[in-house]
Amino acid sequence: MNNLIHTKLINKEEKLAVIGLGYVGLPIALEFARKMDVIGFDINEERVDMMRNNIDPSKELEASDFEGCSIEFTAKLEDLKEATFYVVAVPTPIDDSNRPNLGPLLGASSTVGKVLKKGDYVVFESTVYPGCTEEDCIPVLEKESGLKFGIDFKVGYSPERINPGDKVHTLQNVVKVVSGSDDESLEEIAKVYEEVVGAGVHRAASIKVAEAAKIIENTQRDVNISLINELSIIFNKLGINTYEVLEAAGTKWNFLPFQPGLVGGHCIGVDPYYLTYKAKQVGYHAEIINSGRSVNDSMGFYIGKQAVKMMISQGKDMNKAKVLIMGATFKENVSDIRNSKVIDVVNELKSFSVKVDLIDPHASSKEMEHEYGVPLADDLGNDYDAVIVAVNHKEYAELKENDFKKYLKDEKGVFVDIKGIFKKEIKDLEYWSL
Repeated sequence: MNNLIHTKLINKEEKLAVIGLGYVGLPIALEFARKMDVIGFDINEERVDMMRNNIDPSKELEASDFEGCSIEFTAKLEDLKEATFYVVAVPTPIDDSNRPNLGPLLGASSTVGKVLKKGDYVVFESTVYPGCTEEDCIPVLEKESGLKFGIDFKVGYSPERINPGDKVHTLQNVVKVVSGSDDESLEEIAKVYEEVVGAGVHRAASIKVAEAAKIIENTQRDVNISLINELSIIFNKLGINTYEVLEAAGTKWNFLPFQPGLVGGHCIGVDPYYLTYKAKQVGYHAEIINSGRSVNDSMGFYIGKQAVKMMISQGKDMNKAKVLIMGATFKENVSDIRNSKVIDVVNELKSFSVKVDLIDPHASSKEMEHEYGVPLADDLGNDYDAVIVAVNHKEYAELKENDFKKYLKDEKGVFVDIKGIFKKEIKDLEYWSL
């Protein structure tokens, strides 16, 4: 095996390839490209063309972030043959039954396997259950390449920790967990990542440990948020404002500052299902994790019902009611709509025959229609019975009560503030938050 791969990459005698150039892969590829020659590979030719023109399809990076980078963007398999160190950063979604969908990951493994050579390294960054790299991905690499793992090529796992929309906790300043299939590969992989991660790396004891560490990061957040969501349901029945309770409880030094809300996206709302799937395989039903998922997955429908109850209490006819929902992405200030739970609010309202208009300054109407069958509204009226602020985009955060009133039919219309940011601003409208 070649144990000088880090040195050869830095000396630009060899090339590094990143497979999958989404919100995770592209920033990593560009950071590496400031230190070494990089091949950025994505199967979507349209996205590749955008990146060649210094445009990030995920709208996370600026054109200036592409400057000073030695990178070749491609959708051609042939071009990958020039690399010796492969980083796989493709999504790991779930299917309609909340089971892991390894299709993109195994597809990427097959792609790499077709170009893999003796002495090459493959590092996976996709979030998976413990054991996936060794049990699912490596056999594909061996089959496609005809090479023997551990003898002809080596593998590592270094989970991504990029937070969409977060300009503070970036790749450079968050410690990177790395792992390798043996001591030699661990050290070489660690050295490669140390070139781009200023905060340094943590060398995990094994690939499985690194996989498990990543998946519990998001599982822990999911369970904690589900507790607060459940408390918000209880406090609503007791006539108490959840955010006022959290503000009071938060004065204690060890109270954890979690808040209620819609838990979607492709991390927190997905990763726990990978862990519960693996737990079930080894004969254990994960009680707390599954319960947390159940609570969080139900919140969109709960919010929709609360809005309907408020409109009915005002004497509104649901067959004629109109609601404006502001925000469609899975979180604030990003364009990503994958697994957005706002659509659950939309669908719940529609189940009561309510007409719903959805707007978002960051989301693509075309993508919304393709993904959910719900395009964004073009023309907004002033005849809505309720306004729901579902996502706290910066464009919404500074709005005042009069800005919302202009959309409403009545002076006492319903205003739903899911994240509670307007609780001190709304005086006249009928207000509700989680």
